[in-house]
Amino acid sequence: MKITPLPPLNSLVAFEAASRHLSFTLAAHELNVTQGAISRQIRHLEDFLGSALFSRINRNIQLTMTGLQYRKAINMALVDIASATGEVKKWQGENKVTVSTTSAMAALWLLPRIASFQNEHEEIDLRIMASDSIQDLRQQECDFNLFYCRTPPENMQASALFSEVVFPVCSPDYLQKVGPLSSPEEIFSKTLLFLEDSHTDWLSWEQWFTAVHLPQFTPKNRLNINNYPMLLQAAINGQGVALAWGELSENYLESGALIRPVNQTLRTTSYFSMLEATDTGRVTASVRLFREWLLNQRPATVSVALLFFLLHQYWFHVVQ
Repeated sequence: MKITPLPPLNSLVAFEAASRHLSFTLAAHELNVTQGAISRQIRHLEDFLGSALFSRINRNIQLTMTGLQYRKAINMALVDIASATGEVKKWQGENKVTVSTTSAMAALWLLPRIASFQNEHEEIDLRIMASDSIQDLRQQECDFNLFYCRTPPENMQASALFSEVVFPVCSPDYLQKVGPLSSPEEIFSKTLLFLEDSHTDWLSWEQWFTAVHLPQFTPKNRLNINNYPMLLQAAINGQGVALAWGELSENYLESGALIRPVNQTLRTTSYFSMLEATDTGRVTASVRLFREWLLNQRPATVSVALLFFLLHQYWFHVVQ
């Protein structure tokens, strides 16, 4: 919808300065223009509004009632614009790094590790933006995007952070109620927690059962949640069995808040990755440091897997 009616925008800046100083001369000095230019801008604005904003008494000026009301509204609007502009400019400096990632990766993987980077590089300001959609990544003004994807978006370079390892988890209390020595059928036929997510790459229960060669169990109850951290919290609360991704649940497994009720594990060829636009232009030293730190967070198994993949590719081309 078109914003209308809008006054001459240059006139608003001149009016705000003149109304604050109650002087065209001081306003002109502040804006680095002539007094005549300020006078013309004010007259232009008054003609547009059809109402006088200043009363002129000899060489002095005073705001009219209309001017007083208008000044309050214009001042608030310009302060908001200046604040928004400052926020944008704040994150364009040499010591700023902006990361976009899912709420799951932010809460369960990145934030628990980020303190080590901050301790080493106190001069760098980090901005973490949570977004659960991988769509239109190039429209976001970010240095890095941390997402799970089987196929990287077009014009994005992917660097693997950790592989996809998927297995069921539940709370110790939940397993105690079901029975510690229960069969998979007893465990999976009671309550399953389902992740409802727009990210179609996430593995479903049906896909997991098929991949680990288990029957398609039909639970008596199901709880659907569209947020992965909330899904794990529901499992911790004893509300059912959830599918967990290894790196995103390791802290809960180590603390004992979650346990694995069965031994079946699915390890796929997909990765949680760092995605970067291929045409970013000049890269700051801060961005390079954070990139190096991110890649150093990878488990050793990822580096070994990538090495074997590259060696395989090399050998294939040599043979050909």
